[in-house]
Amino acid sequence: MTTVAIYVGDASDLETFLAERIYEFNAAATGYHDAESFAGSHRNGSGDIEAEITGFTWGGSCFVSYLWVAEAFRGRGVGSELLSAAEVHARGKGCRVVILSSHSFQAPDFYVRRGYQQVAQISDYPVGYDDIVLVKRL
Repeated sequence: MTTVAIYVGDASDLETFLAERIYEFNAAATGYHDAESFAGSHRNGSGDIEAEITGFTWGGSCFVSYLWVAEAFRGRGVGSELLSAAEVHARGKGCRVVILSSHSFQAPDFYVRRGYQQVAQISDYPVGYDDIVLVKRL
């Protein structure tokens, strides 16, 4: 008999296992075996992170998982600098497109100003708000 268990909180070992299995399947199905994670940060003189971006490249595409800028640094070009660096990295990896999502209460207009186009909108994620999927062709 098999059992199913749902874990609440951090289950990074399970998430890593799952990501590896999904990547193995996707790579076998597409022939793209070039996935690579990336991260970039903006730090102060003490080394504290003031802004950061993470994501991955795979199969000629780039996905930005997270872009965060501390409130004190918003509107000062730090987010644009990180996003530009990720786009340069993606171009260097042969990517043709960057994909990301932003909730309606976050910064979708920031991405539009940076040349991203909205391609999808998911209502009620979370309830009362939208998740907006944006794409930029490189």
